[in-house]
Amino acid sequence: MSMFCYQCQETVRNTGCTIKGVCGKEAKTSDLMDLMIYVLQGLSLYAEKAGNVDKKYGVFTCQALFSTITNANFDDNRIIELIKKAIVLRSELKQKVQIAPEGLHDSAVWTADSADEFMKKAVEVSPLSYSDNEDIRSLKSLLLYGLKGIAAYTDHAAVLGQYDQSIFKFMFKGLAAITKELSADELTALVLEAGENGVKAMAVLDKANTSAYGNPEITKVNLGVRNNPGILISGHDLKDMEELLKQTKGTGIDVYTHSEMLPAHYYPAFKKYEHFAGNYGGSWWHQNKDFETFNGPILMTTNCIIPVKDSYKERIFTTGMAGYPGIKHIADRSAGGSKDFSEIVELAKKCKAPQEIETGEIVGGFAHNQVFALADKVVAAVKSGAIKRFIVMAGCDGRQKPRSYFTEVAEKLPKDTVILTAGCAKYRYIKLGLGDIGGIPRVLDAGQCNDSYSLAIIALKLKEVFGLDDVNKLPLSFDIAWYEQKAVIVLLALLHLGFKNMRLGPTLPAFLSPNVVKVLVEKFNIKLIAAADDDVAAMMVGA
Repeated sequence: MSMFCYQCQETVRNTGCTIKGVCGKEAKTSDLMDLMIYVLQGLSLYAEKAGNVDKKYGVFTCQALFSTITNANFDDNRIIELIKKAIVLRSELKQKVQIAPEGLHDSAVWTADSADEFMKKAVEVSPLSYSDNEDIRSLKSLLLYGLKGIAAYTDHAAVLGQYDQSIFKFMFKGLAAITKELSADELTALVLEAGENGVKAMAVLDKANTSAYGNPEITKVNLGVRNNPGILISGHDLKDMEELLKQTKGTGIDVYTHSEMLPAHYYPAFKKYEHFAGNYGGSWWHQNKDFETFNGPILMTTNCIIPVKDSYKERIFTTGMAGYPGIKHIADRSAGGSKDFSEIVELAKKCKAPQEIETGEIVGGFAHNQVFALADKVVAAVKSGAIKRFIVMAGCDGRQKPRSYFTEVAEKLPKDTVILTAGCAKYRYIKLGLGDIGGIPRVLDAGQCNDSYSLAIIALKLKEVFGLDDVNKLPLSFDIAWYEQKAVIVLLALLHLGFKNMRLGPTLPAFLSPNVVKVLVEKFNIKLIAAADDDVAAMMVGA
């Protein structure tokens, strides 16, 4: 095989991509990502040995890991630059440690003369190749992908100046652990510790977002278009959103959100911008169609970019940890400065207004603070029987046909149920017009995938309000769609918080061995989704 990757839900035959990633990732790119993780493990072994180290090492490790998640960065040159920086930082930490840690990954040195040899080494250093035991390999995979999810959320918070050094410390501990000979029990403990740190990471990000932009509010978001030229912003980075809105104010250009940027409309700080026009299109995998009809420039702020079509290649830009070969990249902001989006703004002025593809509106903004404000109304509806059950249908969207299951479930749920959602899975049902229950919408959108934290906090608050000793006694069921590594850490975070009986689909992760699946089933009653009718019937009786 020329590569091996099984980190996403769409991996070939639910086994692994071995020639080219279903996502579009080339074999060389996959090898370079393995090589970068290898160098990061060496850095982490030094950091673990050194103890407390400057946050720059943790921030960089999170950024570099973030660039390896599905649909984030396809640009080999940018990955090579990250590898080179990782080697420099690893060398700095080496100076702080008198005794080299056991199992140190210290053999990779990049020079112009050794670049080809360095690339060959990538094929040999898959970060999960340290054991022939499939259960150990499975647990190390689960740990690594959980770390990637933590890295993404931690980087988002760091952009807004919020950090938790204990998360960086665990990142080093986890990456270093993958290189060591550990038992299944030791690795299981680390996986659960990853869940704990996932909760921390999402809490830090929630604080970062709400401190900067206010608590999300119930908001109606327009799905139509105006007659002005527009810029479409996708991904997840709210700091990029803020700076783009500032730089387009008064220019005659409207700004639209796409996919996971939809929840930006819910934040009070962005509502003052009259040119913040609405949301355009659907989830990430629709972008080839959506980007063609939009007509104006597109800014990809984080992951969720897919192979770019020639029809809009000259209009799309990446920034942050996103990247794609041949596509212009907007450089990071200097300390205390802003990113320069002037090239995008000037291009927008020359483009036609977006083509209208739909009309109507989406209602969202039901993060924990807003739901707490409605708590009395929600509790009264539950006690009166108006609301019989809450169904958490958060997570990721994807291309495969079986994902129509989530639309079917939403359509078939009784009208006395409320769907709690976050992430781009919402696009499977949020436009269905499912109505409300006494003024409470039947689909409550908390926001981006990281805002699954809000859903957990809401559930824990309801447990307290109803005086229950176990959150699993609530009239609450989980029916989760997963796709990539941020969804992995959301799942581990929910397990850490004590949630059980969760359905997961459309397939179980390929990196879970039968024995690891058995443990998850026995300890947490994880279930694979089945037929929509059967699952709806089961969830309505709490099964």
